[in-house]
Amino acid sequence: SVLLVLQWRGQAATSEHRSTTAGVPVLVDPEMRRAYELVRRAASTDISVLLLGETGAGKEVMAETVHRFSPRSQKPFVKLNCAALPDSLLESELFGHERGAFTGAHVAKVGLLESTDQGTVFLDEIGELPQGTQAKLLRVLEDRAVTRLGATKPKKVDVRFVTATNRDLPQRVK
Repeated sequence: SVLLVLQWRGQAATSEHRSTTAGVPVLVDPEMRRAYELVRRAASTDISVLLLGETGAGKEVMAETVHRFSPRSQKPFVKLNCAALPDSLLESELFGHERGAFTGAHVAKVGLLESTDQGTVFLDEIGELPQGTQAKLLRVLEDRAVTRLGATKPKKVDVRFVTATNRDLPQRVK
């Protein structure tokens, strides 16, 4: 996987890059040019990418850039803010569920990972995932298969993962 740390040095975003009408940034700052070059190189592969940086540093823009320059660019790009959903809904959103898997599950639901097959999933605020969900997501990363809540058999998925957080993950592990 690739780790890219984005740091905002207090300059206005317009001095770092300016968008053209085509949506491709015109980069002014040499550091931003290097960052985009690294992102473009990572995009050409199928590796998972972790973006670290403060709020407002441009992690979501970089995630979109990874997708745009990847071989998956014509496939789905789905974003999920892991901190925006309660823990009880997060697993169902990511992995889906079978009918009857829990109270209120009257129909089967395809999860985000399964519905993004052959595309890119951007998991923002990945540092906010509960430990149980982290373990299940790790299984998906290792096996490239998703098991819906209430299901007995996993289903193969081909998903590119781009994740981001502003948390100090090594400190949180301690």
